[in-house]
Amino acid sequence: MGFKIFVVAMMVGSIAAAQISLASTVPAFLWAPGFSSVESKESVNYQIMSPKDLANSVLSQGGWSDLLCSERKNERPVDLAVVFVGRELHSSDVAGNKHADPALLNLLKDSFTKSNFSMAFPYVATSEEETMENLLVSSFKEACAHGLGVANVAFLESCSIEGGDFQKLSNLHSVHDHLVKRMEKRTKGETDLVVLCHGGFQSLKELDQPFPESEILTEVMSSVEQSGAKYAALYVSDPFKSIHYPGYRELERFLADDTAKNGSASPKVCDEVCQLKSSLLEGVLVGIVLLLILVSGLCCMMGIDTPTRFEAPQEN
Repeated sequence: MGFKIFVVAMMVGSIAAAQISLASTVPAFLWAPGFSSVESKESVNYQIMSPKDLANSVLSQGGWSDLLCSERKNERPVDLAVVFVGRELHSSDVAGNKHADPALLNLLKDSFTKSNFSMAFPYVATSEEETMENLLVSSFKEACAHGLGVANVAFLESCSIEGGDFQKLSNLHSVHDHLVKRMEKRTKGETDLVVLCHGGFQSLKELDQPFPESEILTEVMSSVEQSGAKYAALYVSDPFKSIHYPGYRELERFLADDTAKNGSASPKVCDEVCQLKSSLLEGVLVGIVLLLILVSGLCCMMGIDTPTRFEAPQEN
């Protein structure tokens, strides 16, 4: 049943891709292997929502308000809430885009279908001003009337989160050690929050080449399960804060280094107004070409010397 819902979600996503702009939306998946505070086991929300709306849905529909908010005094059924911010997927990728990492999609599909409770949000709008992780954490704190009530908050150094006296983790090994130590020290009924972002893990063989996102997420989930913690996980993508064209990493790294050395150039991004102007310019150019073709055709037709009167055939 869960696999069918996941497939239907992907099919609807592919149909909607022809109707709305998916270039600025990303998918999000919420799952909890041993926890469910609502009746529905699997659900998909097809609305286009902001990160704040996503946070509110996770708190209310996903039951995370029982885990994160301090006003909930009842014993919490989950030891750990994990937020993983990826850098690879767009909304169009879950519909079968050939550029998406199949290992990552299969991992998310298995997590979605095999958990006791799962939700999918195919269309989450991103912000060019703030990172996804900062928007989610700030929205969690804002939605909870008395602030976050978790026992411990830790995030990877690659994450950009403003405010709060949070513990920083440097790499994947430190994440594993943190999870093990917290399981030993955590009081029963408490919940920890860990925020991880792709970009803080690098290969030991090639220090400038990051691990594939699927491997990182697999290692994180393996560490969580090895610690023995009951957990709920939220995956959301934020590719607009990373390299946009993976096939040209070397070129972009060279350009980034050159920009840093010059110190004068600043990266320019074509925002919504820029994209609108470029679309209008393309339309004007196409209209001019069609108009020239029409005028040329009319001139050719007018240049044809066709007699207006024909002589009657002479009788023999």
